[in-house]
Amino acid sequence: MSLLDRLVILAYLGATLALGLGLGASWRRPAPGGNDRESYLLAGRRLSLPAFVAALVSSWYGGVLGVGEYTFSYGISNWLVFGVPYYLAALIFALLLAGRAQRARVLSLPEQLRQAYGSGAGALAAGVVVATTLPAAYLLTVGLLLGLAFDLPLWQGVLAGALFAVVLNWAGGLHSVVRSNLLQFGLMYGGFAILLGSLMLEHGGLGFLRANLPANHLTWSGGRPLQAILVWYLIALATLVEPTFYLHCFAAKSPQVARRGLLISIVAWCGFDALTTFSGLYARALLDPTLGLSAEAYPRLAAQTLPPGLLGLFYVALFSTVLSTIDSYLFLSATSLGPDLLGQLGDRWRRWRRTAAGPTTASATAPPSPASGDGQRRLTRVGLLLSAGLASGIALVARSVVDIWHDFGTIGTATLLVPAVASFFPRLRLSPRGALLGMALTLPVALVWTLSRRFSTTGEHLLGVEPIFPALGLGLLVWGIDRLRGRRTR
Repeated sequence: MSLLDRLVILAYLGATLALGLGLGASWRRPAPGGNDRESYLLAGRRLSLPAFVAALVSSWYGGVLGVGEYTFSYGISNWLVFGVPYYLAALIFALLLAGRAQRARVLSLPEQLRQAYGSGAGALAAGVVVATTLPAAYLLTVGLLLGLAFDLPLWQGVLAGALFAVVLNWAGGLHSVVRSNLLQFGLMYGGFAILLGSLMLEHGGLGFLRANLPANHLTWSGGRPLQAILVWYLIALATLVEPTFYLHCFAAKSPQVARRGLLISIVAWCGFDALTTFSGLYARALLDPTLGLSAEAYPRLAAQTLPPGLLGLFYVALFSTVLSTIDSYLFLSATSLGPDLLGQLGDRWRRWRRTAAGPTTASATAPPSPASGDGQRRLTRVGLLLSAGLASGIALVARSVVDIWHDFGTIGTATLLVPAVASFFPRLRLSPRGALLGMALTLPVALVWTLSRRFSTTGEHLLGVEPIFPALGLGLLVWGIDRLRGRRTR
């Protein structure tokens, strides 16, 4: 990398921090018609349509190197694996859940489950949300990018990415995330448009790809078995319990903004997938597949194609795509770990202490209540530090972006899908006991089945079946039995 390229990247990182940290004292004032808790955690519930779209689109597309890895290996089937199933799931969310979520007036998905099913289900949901929103895959991606750009070891790149996200989130909460995402939204599209345009001008279009790609790369499956494709259509149902979607819907100005914003976002994701998929096809046609660098397909292709300055701008697009997701996911993980888990423990501790000390005990020197604005901010910052450490450790151990998506997506979807979706529909809602039992059963089944591949001599899951099928089936079975029990009782 040239000095010019590195200066472009450093300028971008500085501008992102300046935008995220630029609101100052306005963060500490309650939003009009809102309160201090909503100001920090939900940006005062004032997200407009442009801010909603820019923030959601950029924050839900962080695994760009994973997309390049899959496209390099399996071709255009990337669109059928990481594109179409998620469009369909997002469309279902927009039509059925977006408006209901905006009207729910809760601060998080675990809080929604706690209100619907009780504190036990809410605490278990918070633990699952922490695990599924830890930005391990994206920290791994940014660690690889920083290594390529600045010759840093992987562990230093991962820790630098985590520190960047903690600093960005620290003062302003969701305000910081949204403001920085507005810049990153434009940069991620611009960088890939420059790369793809340069490739088409230099090498030609579809004719060049047909002549230089393996035959499987232009088929719908990419040579993979049907089950390996279909499993992603079930994993994509994680969209219905995607904390990022709920966060932005909770923060939207109105149900109409939430619903329309999601529909516009689907179109935006489709356009970005076109840029990334065709760029990945050019990478497979132009790079040596025997080097084993499929996870670095995009940066290697850009280094071979773009001149100094433009190469740095393309790296800015990659960083924008990844860091916007790290910022959002780390914030989500922090709020679930802090206010939703530690906050509930704090509330119980305070109630016990008041009971033990008597009603006349002075409370002037007591720490802020977890339910207050200061308490929420303090607990979220604790969650930021803990989540950043956990995510960094997972990123350095896992070393595969796609594997992290697969495993954590499977566990989160199987555990949360049925009770979370049902909580917004009174006629479908489980009993508190049924919801807790269903989550407590599906979580270990999904976890053990997912880990079975690690100990298999063939590298396959137990019985050769993807874990999401039995785990999600068990969750639906518990829901059906609970509903029948409820009808008989009535």
